[in-house]
Amino acid sequence: MTDKSPEQLVAEAKTRTREVSVSEVAQLLGKPGAPVLVDCREPRETNLGIIPGAALIPLGVIDSQIEGTTAARDAAIIIYCARGNRSALAADALQNMGYTNVRSMAGGWMAWMTMGGPVAD
Repeated sequence: MTDKSPEQLVAEAKTRTREVSVSEVAQLLGKPGAPVLVDCREPRETNLGIIPGAALIPLGVIDSQIEGTTAARDAAIIIYCARGNRSALAADALQNMGYTNVRSMAGGWMAWMTMGGPVAD
């Protein structure tokens, strides 16, 4: 049991994970060797779309479903959520599972939309 607030847990996760900017993600999309892109929002949050090619794996089940997307522990993985907090928690969880090349997209979906990044249904 922990006495930490959700904000403290996110802040700690962000100290243990690497972030990547939305512009860096946009540059990688569709290129050979592009990272696995994971949207860790809940399905009800995706009504405005997702980043093209992203796998939808909500944070609550990412540990049990990531291997269906990639079992390679050294695969490049970028995770995003609405604002970049849950994706830091998800990246931290995957690192604890032995994934070695996981990053969280800073600013999440909101930053992606602000930048005008491509959207898929």
